[in-house]
Amino acid sequence: MSKIIINYYNLNEYEDKLRFVVIPSKHNGKWVFVRHKDRTSWEFPGGHIEEDELADDAASRELKEESGAKTFKIKPMCNYSVNRSGKVNYGRVYFANIEELGDCQVFEMDEVITVDKLPENLTYPIIIKSIINKISSMEK
Repeated sequence: MSKIIINYYNLNEYEDKLRFVVIPSKHNGKWVFVRHKDRTSWEFPGGHIEEDELADDAASRELKEESGAKTFKIKPMCNYSVNRSGKVNYGRVYFANIEELGDCQVFEMDEVITVDKLPENLTYPIIIKSIINKISSMEK
């Protein structure tokens, strides 16, 4: 298994290198997790920033597509990088409070759950736990 190093940055750092967004979200005080139709594991809504798309627009689009969120408040939290064995990717972490959920099965997601604690079978357990810790420290 490759070593994973996660670093966090201010929102104005590495903006030109951002390639994806991840949107930890809550609905009625519970974490929202999605399951891709090709996987059996759980993850936060998120995805790649399309060419000529702003990160904020990508975050709103991905949240709607992957969770079925109809109404929500979303805010950027920080930028971050994931280094896996020397290959570094940059993204932006958002946090969303989803007021209304709709149908999640419109695109590539097969299921959406809301939970009080983390599901056992996470797609990216180290990254998800790190992001939750970072968001929690920023809210204090």
